[in-house]
Amino acid sequence: MSADGPSNPGSSKRELDARLLALLRQDSRVPVSELAHVLNVSRAHVYASIARMEQDGTIDGYTVRLGEAYERRTVRAHVMMTSHPKLMVETQEALAAIPELTGLHAIAGEYDMIAIVEASSLERLNDVIDAIGMMPGIDRTTSAVILATRLRR
Repeated sequence: MSADGPSNPGSSKRELDARLLALLRQDSRVPVSELAHVLNVSRAHVYASIARMEQDGTIDGYTVRLGEAYERRTVRAHVMMTSHPKLMVETQEALAAIPELTGLHAIAGEYDMIAIVEASSLERLNDVIDAIGMMPGIDRTTSAVILATRLRR
């Protein structure tokens, strides 16, 4: 990575933040000293930037990125749903209670929501998708099982 820190007049705080966030997305456990070296800024600057981004809500937390071994033994699907608007709150609460559901998004178009579901087997994935389809407030579902992930950031 090139070194254009704040001492370079063409470098902005926003650009430096974007570069810092990209590094943290690759590995949020990388030492601050290494981040400072790659970004060509002081460790104090990195600490201050991270603290500021945590304070303003840009960084909301740190998480675990699952490895290939876990990925190989997990099956995933996107489950698109149409739902009754009057039952939306109850439906979302019921969906949130499903541990295999790792994401729920409101979407525009033919469907109202899309859920990301992860399960330990195709049989369990099928059971979860069936349970979603049987929920009060869900009119229709269409599922797409993920065969391979080509890019993850």
